[in-house]
Amino acid sequence: MNLRQSFSNWRRYRETVNELGRLSHRELADLGIARSDIPTLARRAVR
Repeated sequence: MNLRQSFSNWRRYRETVNELGRLSHRELADLGIARSDIPTLARRAVR
């Protein structure tokens, strides 16, 4: 994996974490997501 792809993946990971982090506990619960699941879900989004 080259530097450009690594940076792109990191940026997409951070955007996903930030977007999900802005949701309230209730909104996350409606989606079936626990706050502690956010980093794992963000990693999956990058794959």
